[in-house]
Amino acid sequence: MSIHKKQDPRALRSKKMLKDAVFSLLSENQDVSQLTVKKITNRAELNRATFYLHYEDINDLLSQVVQEIFDELSLKTEPILQIKNLDKQEYLLGFLDYIYEYRKVFAVFIEHTEFKNSLFEFLKNVIYMRRSERNIATTENTVALEIIAASLLGIINWWIKDGIQYSSEYIAKQITSLYKKKPL
Repeated sequence: MSIHKKQDPRALRSKKMLKDAVFSLLSENQDVSQLTVKKITNRAELNRATFYLHYEDINDLLSQVVQEIFDELSLKTEPILQIKNLDKQEYLLGFLDYIYEYRKVFAVFIEHTEFKNSLFEFLKNVIYMRRSERNIATTENTVALEIIAASLLGIINWWIKDGIQYSSEYIAKQITSLYKKKPL
């Protein structure tokens, strides 16, 4: 019998306020090196002690933010893995809407090689799982996985930097039309 420790709602609220402050600051100035604990706590209207209660330093906070981004992306891709036909764009929209909502944060993080590589591996894994689910050969087609993941990463990168005027719906339509003949 395992005992699950319930998190204090005040701690959850404080952490959310600190993360929202980071998102707000990064949307104004995308240079991560300009983040300071003082700027973050001032924006969150919390004190430094609260920050250090939850995080060791700014890198720890950013690391947890990135982990939460990938956790959320995983939740958004679950429906994509369950459907048989990617023509159902509404399932792809949850994934793209999340990226669109946090586009400024993605634009900052995607400049960092580690984040970009993690996103590439994430996309490759989703494609692999989708192909496996649909009984599409994956082991002898690793180059195809790399190419598709790289093209999706390229689309996302372009979209959040230069093509943000295009809606999630438009991008979903473009992606599904790209892979209509060859399933993801």
